[in-house]
Amino acid sequence: MLKYTQKQTLQIIQLIKKQSNSQIIKRQSKKVESKQMQAHKIATIGGGCFWCTEAVFRRVIGVSDVKSGYAGGNVDNPTYKQICAGNTNHAEVIQLQYNPSVISYDNILRIFMNVHDPTTKNRQGADSGTQYRSIILYSDEEQKNIAHQIISEINNSKLYPNPVVTEVVPLTKFYEAEKDHQNFYNLNQNYGYCKAVIDPKLKKFLTKYKEFSQ
Repeated sequence: MLKYTQKQTLQIIQLIKKQSNSQIIKRQSKKVESKQMQAHKIATIGGGCFWCTEAVFRRVIGVSDVKSGYAGGNVDNPTYKQICAGNTNHAEVIQLQYNPSVISYDNILRIFMNVHDPTTKNRQGADSGTQYRSIILYSDEEQKNIAHQIISEINNSKLYPNPVVTEVVPLTKFYEAEKDHQNFYNLNQNYGYCKAVIDPKLKKFLTKYKEFSQ
């Protein structure tokens, strides 16, 4: 049987305590990360070209991630080429992760309704086709009810001369778009479309919703 000096015994005890504390810290860190992930929710919306909506919501407080993609159609794993052909019934959308303690879902929709024209069916400016339709894809009944409330609010405010035609449908599947469509504006700010179409939308957002910008 091994015998340890008093000094060796103390060193062993300190090592065990150190390892135990390290394990406790790791467990606590994982719990915090899990709670942070649970605190975040998703919103899926489409208002014309996803380059535009993504650029806006990357600048909204409480939004931790934004992905451009496709949803609302009936073709699995669609490509951008298929979307542009107009036979998938998918819309160009963004899916964002947000912290509801920082920004609420209804304010996300208010911003959304103000940075695109929700009264033009299958069109945003010069972009025409079903893939450019205005659409809200809800994840639960609460989001569905809020979406209808915001649409009524916009209609009653007479913000636009025509009624809102935004679709409100359940989210069944979100397909992330190709890599070259992600973070497009930030990587291509000198591109003609960005200057002509996206810059004015960002200016409108930053002017009207300065308190929600980051």
